[in-house]
Amino acid sequence: MLLHGSGPGVTAWANWRLVIPPLSQSFRVIAPDIVGFGYTSRPDGFAYNLEHWVEHAIGVLDALEIEKCSVIGNSFGGALTLAMAVKHSKRLDRITLMGATGLSFELTPGLNAVWGYEPSVENMRALIEMFAYDKAIATEDLVRMRYEASIRPGYQESYANMFPAPRQRHIDEMSQNENTLRRLSHETLIIHGREDKIIPVESSIRMSELIPKSRLHVFEKCGHWTQIEKTENFCSLVHNFLSE
Repeated sequence: MLLHGSGPGVTAWANWRLVIPPLSQSFRVIAPDIVGFGYTSRPDGFAYNLEHWVEHAIGVLDALEIEKCSVIGNSFGGALTLAMAVKHSKRLDRITLMGATGLSFELTPGLNAVWGYEPSVENMRALIEMFAYDKAIATEDLVRMRYEASIRPGYQESYANMFPAPRQRHIDEMSQNENTLRRLSHETLIIHGREDKIIPVESSIRMSELIPKSRLHVFEKCGHWTQIEKTENFCSLVHNFLSE
């Protein structure tokens, strides 16, 4: 199960389009749009918080009659993965955390810009250039795809309600206690880009120190999108980890 991040205009397809085909050669791959994001509905009055996002993700597994699976969480999806592992431990096998939130850190200017996004092509281009170490990744097609997704009816209204200022509290609300991470029993792969401007690499280093059965891989010359900037190596790492 692949869980996307929380950037504006995000969809599971936009986040995982490069890794779904190679991973699907060896595994069944499920990549849902979590409620409030992408093309999943936005129910009136829905409270966007970690508890309800966990319920939605587990509900997807229930609907597909999947008793247990491995989960890969990107950024916001990493916090969701950790929360699932804590609350529904027996439903998860191995977990992969990629540029993940889930441990408290000081709000970065990059994450503040992501959560405070106001729709425009220029703002979307600036964010994508911030996500990636290699600015060439910010193609006009990618910028346009993400921008158009961010202006779908109802999207910006729900997105603006998810992470309003002051935004440090949202990081803290999605974080696990360090002692909780010390008790985590899942085999865990932690991946991060060294030049990540959104989530500090120090957070993943700390996670690797806390989670007993964890291993850490840091990509050089890589920003927040390791699955896009380092697709082949990312898929190789994940494949080997899940195949052990």
